[in-house]
This record gives sequence, C-alpha cells and structure tokens, in this order.
Amino acid sequence: MGFFFANLTIEAIAVFLIYFAVLWLLNSFALKNKWSGLFMYLVVPILGVFIVWPITAKGTNMDNWFSHAKVLSAAAGCLIFYALRYSEKIQKIKWYKILPLLILSLNMIEAIVRELQIGQLTSPQMVDGMKYIGGPWNQINAWAGILNVLLICGWFGIFIMKDENHTMSWPDMTMAWIIGYDLWNQAYSYNALGNRSFYVLPVLLVATVIAHKEGKGAWLQHRASTLVIANYIMFTFPHWMVTSNVAVESSWNTEAMMLLSVTALVWNIVLFAKQATIIFKGRKNPLTEELYTGTDQYKRYQELRAEYEAKPVK
Repeated sequence: MGFFFANLTIEAIAVFLIYFAVLWLLNSFALKNKWSGLFMYLVVPILGVFIVWPITAKGTNMDNWFSHAKVLSAAAGCLIFYALRYSEKIQKIKWYKILPLLILSLNMIEAIVRELQIGQLTSPQMVDGMKYIGGPWNQINAWAGILNVLLICGWFGIFIMKDENHTMSWPDMTMAWIIGYDLWNQAYSYNALGNRSFYVLPVLLVATVIAHKEGKGAWLQHRASTLVIANYIMFTFPHWMVTSNVAVESSWNTEAMMLLSVTALVWNIVLFAKQATIIFKGRKNPLTEELYTGTDQYKRYQELRAEYEAKPVK
C-alpha cells in the first residue's frame, strides 16, 4: 500500500495521462468559438440530462438530484463566462464582473462546508457508498480554503482579449494563488473523495498547465470548462473511476491527509501575509482595486490586451 494511494498501477497512470489529454482536447474545442461553446455548455448538458445520463448513471453514485444539479450549475457558470466573452454589451456592465467571483467562491464554499461536515465524524464511516475519516485535517484544510477565498481579488480588472478565442483574462489571479487553490482542492478531494481523488488531480492540473502555457490570465475560464467536461465524462462513464480495473482508491492514510492539508494551509497563510502587505503598503482597496499591477505577469497581460485591441478579430 502506497502512502497516498492503495492500488496505483501502470495502467492507471496511463489512463491518468489519457484523461489529461482528453480534457485538454475537449476544453480546446469548447473554447474555440461561440458555436463550439454553445454546443458544449448548452446542448451537451441538455442531451445528457434528458437522454444519455438517465441510462448511463442509473444505479450509480451519480444517480441523484444533487449530482445533476452540480453539473448543470457548472455548465451555467460556463454560459455566464461565455456571455461575458462574446457580448460587448455585457462587457460594459461593471457589476457583471462580480459573477465570476461569486461562481468561483460559492463553488469553493460548498466544498469547505462539506469538509467541515466530514470533520465532525468521530470514526471511519461509510456514507452513500463513500468512506470518510474525519479529523483535524478537515478543519485545517477548511481554513486553507477560507483563506484562498479571501485572497481572490481584482475582479473588476477582468477583460476580454480580442483574440480568436475571446479569452477572459483575470490579471490579478496570480499563479501563486492558483497553486494555493490547487493544493487546497487536491487536499479536499483526498479528504472527501477518496475513491476517485487520483483522477481529480488531472482535472486540476490541466487548467493550470494550459493557463501557464498560454500566459493570458485565463485560468478561471479553463478551470470552469475542464470541470464541467470532467462531470460530463463522470456521468457518461460513471464506473471507470471507482469500480473498473484502473480505479485507484485512497490509502486512507491520515498522515497523508494531514500532510496535504497542512501544505495547503501554510501556502495560503504565506500568500495571505504577502497580499496583506501589498494592501497596507499600497493603501489599496481589495474590493474595488487590482492589487498586482506592478508584476511582470500583469504587464504582460496588458501588453497582450493592447496588441489585440490594435488588431481586432473580424
């Protein structure tokens, strides 16, 4: 038995990589243009809910109203981003830029509350077919998530690049914050989704890798898109993550849970201290102003913006 996972095999690692590639390709298709976006975020969930998923997910742990509501809400979030990307009228509505903040933070708060609930379990328990081991790691990681939510900033600085994909760029969403999010989310999945946390990792990684590779500040756009696509796959093929021969279970190692949770908390504490210093030294209002305007990353995004503004896509 491994430290993190109980039955990791070469076949499972191969599937992990294939899953990563599939998410990347489907995300690229979804964000290609307005028609592919409508298909992935509107047509696919409608077909799934009414035709495909009642058959494929029947009798599985995906066969419940909560799972359906979650995938539809994720698709709705992508449609909200889609509207911002393709409607110049909406881009001029300042308050609309609060919606990406609300969608992201509410999604995180839901997971934080769930982790706190699991932390109240005094002994290992099976709930709805899922094994849970509650402990201080849950509270520790919940605090990491709370800090990560509080660190979200600069939403009024969101802008749409006039590139061929109408990229939604959020300059103040730094790579340091994204890493803090990934650490918290992976710790959450390990603590709360032990029977499939191994396959949560590529969903997290693909958005981060794409955002870093493209360098346009579009992590949230990719995170929302890859998350909803991952849900489509889970509904369509609900068995492969948990009961197939490539399923990988957590080792249910409380030391591993603690390590992941503490790492997430420490990272976000350091980032919180750094951001607090920027706010107080620069006398900035984190609710209305962008904080990281002096970074090379911010300047690069603005240079790209100016470049696309000078050569608008027809």
